[in-house]
Amino acid sequence: MGKVIDKSLEFYLNLKYAISVYPEETGRFTVMIPELSGCMSQGETIEEAFQNLEKARRYWMVRAWDSGNAIPLPNE
Repeated sequence: MGKVIDKSLEFYLNLKYAISVYPEETGRFTVMIPELSGCMSQGETIEEAFQNLEKARRYWMVRAWDSGNAIPLPNE
C-alpha cells in the first residue's frame, strides 16, 4: 500500500491516536497505539511511558513515510 501523496509527513505527525495503557505487575507501564502496528513503548512511570511512546510514534511514522508505506488515519 502506498502513502497518500497529497498529505505531508507533518500532517500525519499531528494526528491524534488512541493509546492503550497496560499497567504491569512490576509497577511499570506498557503503552501502545493499536492503529500503528508495533508502535509501543514502556516506562517506569505513566509519564515516562507516554514520553517514550511519543518518540516511538514519531520514529514509526518517519520510517513508514520514508519507505512509502501507508500511514493509517486514526479511528473516530
